[in-house]
Amino acid sequence: MKSAIFIDGAHLNSILRKHHSGAEVGYDKLALHLTGSDDLLRTYYYDSPPYQSNPPSTDESTRFAKRQRFFQSLRQLPKFEVREGRCARYWNKDASKWDFEQKRVDVLFSVDLVRLASKGKLERVILLTGDSDFLPAVSVAKDEGVQVRLLHSPNRKEVHRDLWDAADERIAFDAIFMAAVKR
Repeated sequence: MKSAIFIDGAHLNSILRKHHSGAEVGYDKLALHLTGSDDLLRTYYYDSPPYQSNPPSTDESTRFAKRQRFFQSLRQLPKFEVREGRCARYWNKDASKWDFEQKRVDVLFSVDLVRLASKGKLERVILLTGDSDFLPAVSVAKDEGVQVRLLHSPNRKEVHRDLWDAADERIAFDAIFMAAVKR
C-alpha cells in the first residue's frame, strides 16, 4: 500500500512535552514504525521556525538557528520533506503580553494532502495532528479512496472529536508506541 505521513510538528512537540517528559523521537524510526510493510511515498513535517523581530535579538537568532538545524537534520532523512510556515507575533490585550501564532502551516498540510490524494498517489495517509482544521482535506482524501490513520495523543480529549470520527483507524501515541520510536 502506498502511504504518506503528515506530521503537525507543534502537535507532536506538545505530545512529547505533556505525555513523554520531553523525550525525543527518532524520526526515521517513527516513519518505519508507522508504515510497517507499506510503501512510503514521503514523510511531511510541518512547523514554523520561532519568531524573529527586526532586527532579531540574540535569543531569537539562537532559537531560530537551532530550529533550522533541526529542520535540516530532518531533510537529510530518506523520504522526508519539511514544510515551513511563519510565526506571527500579536499583542494579547487580555493577558497584556505578546503571543505567537503559526501561520500557513495548516494550509500547507491540507494542500499537500489534497494534492496527493487527488492525483491518486496515495492509498493511505497517516496523520499526526489533533486539529479539526484538517477535516475538509481529510474528507477530500477519503472521497478519493484514501484510508486515513490518525496517530493521536494518549489523552483522547486532545483530539478534536470530528477528526477522531473521520479517521478510519486510530493509534495512540502512548508509552508503548513511544518506546518503539524513541531516539
